[in-house]
Amino acid sequence: MIRRAYIAVIDDDESIRESLPDLISMFGHEAEAFSSAEEFLASKLIDQAKCLVLDIAMPGMSGIELQRELAQQGRQIPIVFITAHGDEQVCGRLRRSGTIECLLKPFTDTALLDALNAVVR
Repeated sequence: MIRRAYIAVIDDDESIRESLPDLISMFGHEAEAFSSAEEFLASKLIDQAKCLVLDIAMPGMSGIELQRELAQQGRQIPIVFITAHGDEQVCGRLRRSGTIECLLKPFTDTALLDALNAVVR
């Protein structure tokens, strides 16, 4: 059985921040969007996140830098990276580093659902 999880969407693209939380809610989870890694780190919701849907390339702190920062803080939050600028080589390296999934934009609803289900089972 899949349990309801709190998922943080972190992306500088406003259209992603507007659409993904609604989609994630349709999947049966709670979601909140953040426009930057710094905004997420400063939030009170950091301790509730069961998964991050995280853009790789953002102004300021990148998604990969946020992953490193969370690891340095001892936080083990599963990450589904999303990117419009990456390629399969980048995604392969991320998967080997412990990332749950790396999705190239545009990705399907099914691909996101499968990645989230892998985290919250």
